[in-house]
Amino acid sequence: MASHKQTVLAIGGTGAQGVPVVKALTADAKYNVHVLTRTANSSAAQELAALPGVTIIEGNPYDEETLARVFQGIDLAFVNINGFAIGEKAEVYWGIRIYEIAHWAGVQHFVWASIPYVSKLGGFDPQFRTGHMDGKGKVAAFVSAQPTHPMKWSILTSCMYMEMLSELLAPRPSPADPDVFVFSAPLGHAAAPLIHLPDLGRYARWIFDHPAQSTGMNLDVATESITWADLAAAFTRVTGKKAIYADITLDQLFASGAFPDPDAKVGHSTDPADPTLQTYRQNFSGFWRSWKAGFVVKDYAVLDRILPDRVRSVEEWMRLVGYTGEPRSVLKDYRDAAMVAGTDQK
Repeated sequence: MASHKQTVLAIGGTGAQGVPVVKALTADAKYNVHVLTRTANSSAAQELAALPGVTIIEGNPYDEETLARVFQGIDLAFVNINGFAIGEKAEVYWGIRIYEIAHWAGVQHFVWASIPYVSKLGGFDPQFRTGHMDGKGKVAAFVSAQPTHPMKWSILTSCMYMEMLSELLAPRPSPADPDVFVFSAPLGHAAAPLIHLPDLGRYARWIFDHPAQSTGMNLDVATESITWADLAAAFTRVTGKKAIYADITLDQLFASGAFPDPDAKVGHSTDPADPTLQTYRQNFSGFWRSWKAGFVVKDYAVLDRILPDRVRSVEEWMRLVGYTGEPRSVLKDYRDAAMVAGTDQK
């Protein structure tokens, strides 16, 4: 008699992180994947729908009736909530509530996609508060306090996406010399971790493939922790183009145009008057201060054992993808905004 083919429900499956996770899960015929998305006709949803074993389900991931329905018959769950859309307060609520509904529905293994809880790592000093990281970290703390029976759980903690070097972290030509590329960040001499998204997808797949090892585990993934000076040097070695690192201030970051309105509230689908929401300026000040403080330390020996053939460095990634520093769309929120403006980048 054929063994049961497990079905994974992916919430957040059409985002920058979710797409490579779904692709990794469907790299063979082991899993069926249901992807819950608000918009079934989006380019990301249609790309996933073309994969064997993928079913696109249109619905609101922040609606209890929808969640109770879509979790029926589900064996495994991968959950990545868009905190930039709903804000930290709602992310904490829905992260916990989705866990509860998954448990009630009989899910066997629940994976929460997290980011380091930097406020906690910084002793709750307000200067390190970062809503889009802390919301996920608070849910991870809740999940980590739960028993691993009857529903197993794992945390997949990521970091800045390496692919963002083509978007928010992309270099710009120097105003003094357009032939010089400038990698700017308020990072000082600190090394910050970056993760290659397809490898992140394979780490998620490993969690589901190896429940005896991954149950109760916080798998904290990255490709390499690198200083921006070393990043610029790697770019020069790969492309032959001159590049430098500019250690900028936070004020310079927010004056650079990287954020169209730094004083807008994080949580673009929420009430902007909500006093619990940080502005982008507040949120990303905490974000960069946390990386600069060096709170997050990755165990690369563990990551090497899990994925021996993983990409090991930023330089290797640059050579693998033919990186040139040219801008391209990576994050779903920016891609959606571009589509609304009629300037979607493929």
